[in-house]
Amino acid sequence: MNSISEVPDPGVATSTVEPLTLITAALATQGLALVAAAPRGRPRPGERRVQILQALAGMLEQPAADRITTAALAARLGVSEAALYRHFASKAQMYEGLIEFIEQSIYTLVNQISEREGDARTQAQRIVTVLLQFGERNPGMARVMAGDALAFENERLSARMNQFFDRIESQLRQSLRAVAESAGSDTPTVDAHAQASVLVAFAMGRLQRYVRSGFKRSPTEQLDAALRLLTR
Repeated sequence: MNSISEVPDPGVATSTVEPLTLITAALATQGLALVAAAPRGRPRPGERRVQILQALAGMLEQPAADRITTAALAARLGVSEAALYRHFASKAQMYEGLIEFIEQSIYTLVNQISEREGDARTQAQRIVTVLLQFGERNPGMARVMAGDALAFENERLSARMNQFFDRIESQLRQSLRAVAESAGSDTPTVDAHAQASVLVAFAMGRLQRYVRSGFKRSPTEQLDAALRLLTR
């Protein structure tokens, strides 16, 4: 069974970070219960939903994967298409389950960084770092984040991913405004908006390059040096 990797917040002890995997309570609000070494036989209530999302994420990890159909997803799971629709109203809803996981995972880490890191510049650097680390460790999710997996799907999915990056940019603006103020800038808000926009564009570009290279070009390649240049 495929699983999705957790990404610890750099600089925060691993033991203090909530485990973030697709088969944990991170998605408990959607009824996705813990599945540990599922026994043979009929899945327990909620397990099939998790298995469907894990299978979808696993199929997205194939670099040259075409648009994923419900028929192919059902075949991978060894069930009928009708069985998929007993758990999800549509394929778009399955993708929304993956996006929900991305949101909860990254937002949790961003909140931890904001609460525990006192230096505003380091906050911004770590936010971008965890975003790219998450994509690197979860190639299927990187395709969703980069928009590649959503190209021919419902438009609301791309809109939701855009909102995700808008929220990340908003958090970066807060950190970078403090940096600009401490540097004595006459226009800290303008400076923060510009710098946050550049950082998000950089992160999105790194994710897209990772996906288009068939997951060969690491999104965290020379990341520390790049972030020092972008946040000075």
